Amino acid sequence: MDILFIFLGYLLGSIPFGFLLTRAAGLGDIRSIGSGNIGATNVLRTGNKGLAALTLLLDALKGALAVWLSFQSGDAEIILGTGLAAVAGHMYPVWLRFRGGKGVATALGALGMLMPLLGLAMIGIWLGVAVIFRRSSLAALSAFGASPVLALLWLGDEKLAVLCLILAVLIFWKHRGNIARLINGQEPRIGFGKNKI
Repeated sequence: MDILFIFLGYLLGSIPFGFLLTRAAGLGDIRSIGSGNIGATNVLRTGNKGLAALTLLLDALKGALAVWLSFQSGDAEIILGTGLAAVAGHMYPVWLRFRGGKGVATALGALGMLMPLLGLAMIGIWLGVAVIFRRSSLAALSAFGASPVLALLWLGDEKLAVLCLILAVLIFWKHRGNIARLINGQEPRIGFGKNKI
């Protein structure tokens, strides 16, 4: 019955904190503004930085919690599968007709719980790219693009590298609009007004 951890991971991941918090704050349906996603980046477009930070934290924690609970299974494949399921839940939540976020915070939370060193390295890459290029999407893509290489060549964990590769593919797919804007030089920069993130 260890496979139930994977199901639980999906349910935890599918909790739409950005949607729930903005509704509770009287800001309406987060899906009707900006990118239409339920993640922290889009919550920031409401101008409420505190709410965006809380969304980011909770989205990361749900990924970490799902993986932490699955440790009880003692099965590496179940644990990795639970992490993947949590991210899939955030990206495609059943409660919102499978219209969710881009998965960055939840994936980082899951990977950070699986391998703290990897999580710290990815945060370092994100921060470095964000500071230099001031593009949140580019920072996320760089961190997740590097994650399979880090997992395989630095940590020597083939199964973790496979998970990182799958997550990177999903996150790149969710960011395909951002990638097009990056190529065209139209992607908004960090820190130029509440809509420029």
